[in-house]
Amino acid sequence: MNTTSDTPGAGRRLGVLRQRDFRLLWLGETTSGLGASITTVALPLVAVVELRAGAFEVGLLAAAVWLPWLLIGLPAGAWVDRVRRRPLLIACDLVSAALYVSVPVAAWCDVLTLAQLLAVAVMCGVSAVFFKTAYHAYIPAVLDERDLLEGNAKLQSSEAGTRVVGSGTAGLIAQAFGAVAGLLIDALTFMVSAVCLLMIRVREPAPPAPDATATLRRRIGEGLRFVRHDPYLRPMVTYGAVLNMALMGYQAVQIVFLVRTVGVSEATVGVLIMSGSLGGILGALLATAIGRRFGSARGMLVLQAVTSPFALLMPLTTPGAGLLLFAVGWFTVGTGVAVCNVVLGSFRQRYCPPELLGRVVATTMMLNHSTIPLGSLLGGLLGDTLGPRPTIWIMTGVLAPCWLILALGPMRRRRDLPHAYEVKPAPGGTAPAVDAAG
Repeated sequence: MNTTSDTPGAGRRLGVLRQRDFRLLWLGETTSGLGASITTVALPLVAVVELRAGAFEVGLLAAAVWLPWLLIGLPAGAWVDRVRRRPLLIACDLVSAALYVSVPVAAWCDVLTLAQLLAVAVMCGVSAVFFKTAYHAYIPAVLDERDLLEGNAKLQSSEAGTRVVGSGTAGLIAQAFGAVAGLLIDALTFMVSAVCLLMIRVREPAPPAPDATATLRRRIGEGLRFVRHDPYLRPMVTYGAVLNMALMGYQAVQIVFLVRTVGVSEATVGVLIMSGSLGGILGALLATAIGRRFGSARGMLVLQAVTSPFALLMPLTTPGAGLLLFAVGWFTVGTGVAVCNVVLGSFRQRYCPPELLGRVVATTMMLNHSTIPLGSLLGGLLGDTLGPRPTIWIMTGVLAPCWLILALGPMRRRRDLPHAYEVKPAPGGTAPAVDAAG
């Protein structure tokens, strides 16, 4: 299915990157990730620096990006399972590029408003819902099952690497050319991603013929029931929802905290936020080795228990040497989150029935992301009411112990997560019973 390098030695060194189609997928996503990481810093900086927005308005802007997951995440998954994924991915890239270009154009014409920023955030969020759902379901079409863990680790590693470069340079770009300039770079990276997707040669399997009796509601229900009743996916989704609420509640006020409470420059903000991305690189690089050495379930749980409490260092941040507390805390948390993303993402792609994968991806991501707007709004509201530092204490206090949700599930009794899902007959043959095959 996939093309490989002609040189065996090069193939061994490159791993899955020896496959041409995966290289293109990786290059497009890495380039797009660079732009997205710049925008993560640039968009709130536009609001804070250009429009003088407060903590609640910045939190509202962050919530707007993720709100579409709550509104259309489930229908998007049902629809993605009925279409070819690559054309949809290309369309999403082109739409996002056009939306981000509109912000600097409006700023240069002196007509930029917070309302436009919110509109762009929401519409790019809609595009991201369809892109992320289709993208995660498309990876198994490009990679064989045995390569999924390594492939996801490389994608996660490059994503974290682009966050390092993007976060570090976003502040410098904002200081040198203005915050809106970073959004032009993001638009360009979406175009590169679209070109890379166009060049992929692998033939994606045709989606199954739609069942005339299967309504949208029924198809959505199938994905929801699969996740709700599965003993592994259910705690994973719960953990992801709590983690994302805490992370976004903290991140909603982190720029206000660093700029106005701690008193650092825009360039320093980018460098400090970059520390979490450096941890993400380390986590992605370690994920495959940890899974092989200690087991995908056991290794991930132990690492989460060790890294999560470091979040409590971040609200202790002070000027000068106290900035190291922020950097160390965010770096360590980023390491644990990256390992978790690689392991759980690969597990889901291997474990779920192919005909349900799009809906399961959409269901899990919708439930995980549904708490992001809540966390952002809560963080912004608390930031205006209590102040940025108390808000960060509250959110990191939730983040530090939330790994226990995973530990309470069945994975605490396993060395490795199961590789395939199967339905076994229930005793007496009355109804199917769900189980997981290792």
